[in-house]
Amino acid sequence: MLIDRCRDCVFFVCLISLVSVQNVHGENTMPWPDRSGPHFNGSADEKDAANLPIKWNEKENVAWKISLEEQGHSTPVIGEGRIWLTAANEDGTKQFVYAIDEESGEILIHKLLFENPDPEPLGNNINTYASPSCVLEEGAVYVHFGSYGTAKLNSSTGDVIWTRRDIEGRHFRGPGSSPVLFRNSLILTFDCIDRQFLVSLDKETGETLWLTERTTDYDDLDENGQPKREGDLRKAYSTPGLIEVGDRVHLVSAGSRAAFGYDAATGEELWTITHDDYNAAARPSFFRGNAILNTGSRNANLLCVRLDETTQGNVDESHVLWDRPRGNSRLATPLLHDGLIYMVTDNGVAICIDAETGEEVWTDRVGGTFVASPIIANGNIYFCNEEGETIVIKAGREFEILSKNTLDEGMRASPAIANGAIFLRTFGHLYKIKRPNESSSK
Repeated sequence: MLIDRCRDCVFFVCLISLVSVQNVHGENTMPWPDRSGPHFNGSADEKDAANLPIKWNEKENVAWKISLEEQGHSTPVIGEGRIWLTAANEDGTKQFVYAIDEESGEILIHKLLFENPDPEPLGNNINTYASPSCVLEEGAVYVHFGSYGTAKLNSSTGDVIWTRRDIEGRHFRGPGSSPVLFRNSLILTFDCIDRQFLVSLDKETGETLWLTERTTDYDDLDENGQPKREGDLRKAYSTPGLIEVGDRVHLVSAGSRAAFGYDAATGEELWTITHDDYNAAARPSFFRGNAILNTGSRNANLLCVRLDETTQGNVDESHVLWDRPRGNSRLATPLLHDGLIYMVTDNGVAICIDAETGEEVWTDRVGGTFVASPIIANGNIYFCNEEGETIVIKAGREFEILSKNTLDEGMRASPAIANGAIFLRTFGHLYKIKRPNESSSK
């Protein structure tokens, strides 16, 4: 009986934490309005996960497959019967937005948004000029390409409502952080080599509401007082998370060498925690009101930071509940579900961690190389790799592979779910994976 009561308490606390995260984003009934889904944590709603397949290939359970003309790793976002994603040509001189009919796969909008006469070379073979994902709300889609431009579009017509092209920063390796909606604002993150800051825009007009520079001590100056490697060690790609803490909403943002909590309404820096890494790419998650952070790079730490009204200033020595210093994912965002954290390393090792203690529950190899973040539906976790394979495992304290499913191309975009289908963006195509008795084939 005591054990049952404890479990009930744990469930209640986790539910309150989820509600506190959900409330700050506002009401949104779309199936997948954000890169991390309707709950901003990689999980699908039960109604959208109903009858979702766990097995497919190029000839089985493919409702439709369409070709995309340009490149991009942005996650599809889905609402109002449409799928939205960004794309760019290889050299970044042209950047586009797509709207695709969710049911049929018909391309409804393929719009050139921005042209760039001399974009900075990416200097790597992983990123693209269209890696940040869109965000959706009723009647509007927000499209972001980092310093190359941000726009609000009418989600019915595709007409541009406003644009901003004056928010400057050298991405050096290309943009990566996706926008976040908060009340009347759109919040953007710029962890560039020359400047590192967050900026909040009025979502109706695009005007700046606040801009907050990072206060990080990067400790990276050379003998001439200049940042080493042109500032390469100052870059990050993480998308922030939002959570209520007392009477404020904390915007939790991981950057190079430090992570921060800001007041989402004003941009005021509330707290910071330092670390040794750079290239932070994973979005924070929240467990029992505390923040789970991944610090990025090949020696990424995974740590849990207590969030309450005492979380102020530097919390290096005061608020770290646990810290896992090695063996963590680097680019793929860890997935938190029912008190367990699931993640996958670049080289294909899947790991399960107890979210309360940080202790390892299991580890096993799934194979492949990974950039895309895992998602969960019906208690099944989907890992998509660069070789074109999606490995489906059963969530829980025992490692169990349910299926391995191979397509012709690999993936760096994270998957999305809507209305009983999973949508996979490969290097050149978009797939709708659905059981054939639930959808007509194309």
